[in-house]
Amino acid sequence: MEFNKDNVVNIKPNKKALKIGIIAGILVLAALILGFNSFTVVQAGHTGVIVNLGKVSDTVLEEGLHFKIPFVSQIVQIDNRVMKTEVESNAASKDLQSISSKVSVNYRVNRASSANIYQNVGSDFTNVIVNPAIQECVKSVAAKYNAEQLITNRTVVSSEMEKEISQKINPYGLTIEVFNIVNFDFSEEFNKAIEAKQTAQQEALKAEQDLARIKVEAEQTVEKAKAEAEAYQLKNSQLTDKVIMMQFVEKWDGKLPSITSGANAMFDVSSYISSAGKGTETADTTE
Repeated sequence: MEFNKDNVVNIKPNKKALKIGIIAGILVLAALILGFNSFTVVQAGHTGVIVNLGKVSDTVLEEGLHFKIPFVSQIVQIDNRVMKTEVESNAASKDLQSISSKVSVNYRVNRASSANIYQNVGSDFTNVIVNPAIQECVKSVAAKYNAEQLITNRTVVSSEMEKEISQKINPYGLTIEVFNIVNFDFSEEFNKAIEAKQTAQQEALKAEQDLARIKVEAEQTVEKAKAEAEAYQLKNSQLTDKVIMMQFVEKWDGKLPSITSGANAMFDVSSYISSAGKGTETADTTE
């Protein structure tokens, strides 16, 4: 089979068109890269710190979409939401009792201070600023009170610790939202001493209450005796022969018993009543 060379199409690449296509592709890719690097999104609860070629700008970006200079500006996002840190520390009270404490602090970075804190502290401000300040202030305040006061005046101690910590971290643009003393632990010897003291106080209080009760009961007994004596005295002052006779008559059942005295002596009650009655009538007539 023979081929006619005149009928064969000689296809040669168009170098110019290929070059143009490559350049166009590069330009499109560059435009895309440039476009992606020209915008940034600041997340909710954050602020954006602008860093231009290593220099921190005073301008802080709020939440949302923002334009930036591509390849020149870098946006560092600072979390302005409430953050929590818990710190355990060992301290000594005024009376040199060993104390193990745990405190919890909720704090936030002020939005307006985001650039300043990034420039002067960086992103790890919790470990650089907050935790050391908590450690120092807890030890400082604990040393002002004896161990018993740290227990009984816990609210005052907590307020003073919060105040001192705030004074240390506020200049950096950090604000305390909530401060709590989670726990105060003392040595076993101190706990036993406190328990013994409480037991002694309770026993003393019980003894005092018992003494007061005995005193009241004694006073009640005296007053009762006085009342009975006065009643008996009043009753004796009102007791006359006439009253005795009237009480006897009221209780008499109508029988006249005879009472013997001696060998053959006989006393007739009826004659006594008769004579007593006559005596009463004579007394009434005399009056």
